[in-house]
Amino acid sequence: MSNANSSEMIRDFIWKKVPAPKRKAFNDETPLLGSGIIDSLAMLDVLAFLEASFQISIADDELIPENFGTVKSLVSFVDNKRSALQISAG
Repeated sequence: MSNANSSEMIRDFIWKKVPAPKRKAFNDETPLLGSGIIDSLAMLDVLAFLEASFQISIADDELIPENFGTVKSLVSFVDNKRSALQISAG
């Protein structure tokens, strides 16, 4: 799966979680939690989605703003996790 595909999948999943009034301002660099795009319960859904969709395991110490702050950072985090898995499996 390419970066473009993971980006699209993550963006589409989060788009469904965004309250309608906030969709106008939503893009790949919009802060997810701080802006109210998603709440802490929706973040649990995001975690479950990422683990299931991309066959990755996310540790508690990885739950930091640098990894989960925006769609862009989520995509980068997932792609890095998947690359590390491919290297260790290869």
